Amino acid sequence: MADDTAAAAPDSPEPDEAQEARTAKRRKLLRILAIVVAAVALLWGIWYFLTQAGRVSTDNAYVGADSATVTALVPGPVEAVRVSGTQAVKKGDVLVVLDDADQRIAVADAEAALRQARQRYGQADATADAARARVTARGAEIRQAQARLRDAEATVERARAELARRESIAGTGAVSGEELTAARAALKQAQAARDLAAAGVTSAQATRGSASGDLGAAEAVVRGTTIDTAPDVAAAQARLDKAKLDLARTVIRAPVDGIVTNRQVQVGQRIAAGAPIMVIVPIDSAYVDANYKESQFGKIRIGQPVELTSDYYGGGIVYHGKVVGIAGGTGAAFSLIPAQNATGNWVKVVQRLPVRIALDPKELKAHPLRVGLSMEATIDTRGK
Repeated sequence: MADDTAAAAPDSPEPDEAQEARTAKRRKLLRILAIVVAAVALLWGIWYFLTQAGRVSTDNAYVGADSATVTALVPGPVEAVRVSGTQAVKKGDVLVVLDDADQRIAVADAEAALRQARQRYGQADATADAARARVTARGAEIRQAQARLRDAEATVERARAELARRESIAGTGAVSGEELTAARAALKQAQAARDLAAAGVTSAQATRGSASGDLGAAEAVVRGTTIDTAPDVAAAQARLDKAKLDLARTVIRAPVDGIVTNRQVQVGQRIAAGAPIMVIVPIDSAYVDANYKESQFGKIRIGQPVELTSDYYGGGIVYHGKVVGIAGGTGAAFSLIPAQNATGNWVKVVQRLPVRIALDPKELKAHPLRVGLSMEATIDTRGK
């Protein structure tokens, strides 16, 4: 028995050596695991610092667009509707055609009024020319009357001289009483003729004054104008242009490229001017309004790059954009009934502020979005 114990004694260190070997191996594995974990943590930290640090995200973001509400600019019954809901249209495409019978009559009436205005201007111009000719003729008559007056005055002077000569020799008996009487009568006749000639000059001057007044009235209508710039003609032309514009507006065209939505017009319906008939959504110029928490705005600036994804296409499609604007107030501030927190009994709620994000047009054209779709937006606040 003692021999067996003695024989077994030299083998007893083997279990201890095996245990130490296993412990050393375990420690080595733990060190390797720790190194791996530290390396992974370091790599993750480097990756986060390089790609995720300074990025703020939100899933409270929605697609928007400056939709165009199509309205009728003139009233009338609907003759044809050329588009349907959800149809894509281009700018200038015909959407709705109205019955244009009333507008065509208005154009014909305006054209007739324009012709009449031109005719009245022509008459006024001719009247001015005639008045101008009358003034010239009255001037000639005045000159004739003045010539007659001068002739009459000369006759008076001759008659006066004859009378004086006869009176000077009447005492010598060389002139009879009858000749003296005839000389005196001739003087009075010459004076009467002079007075008549003077009255003729006055009458001719008065006639010329009347003609000048008529000329002034006629020229006032056409002075400083042409047949195209005369007020009546210009007003008639403006009415004709308005009538033609109303006629053109009976064909309602698409103001922008986009998708037809909310169509509210049918054939045979009579619509009033200004009535909305449909909405066109320009999906090629869509944008995103992302509502970020107020605590996230420390480093958000206009111009920073943004990455966005949509459930519409899934996470595999990433849109790129940039911050183009920050709203002037929260949605609650501009709500119909703003919050009133002056009582003191209130619970602080983190507010959100809309951020306008412009999308890359090429990406938007490759993967069109629709207004109202939800988005996830991540702003890289380190970007410029």
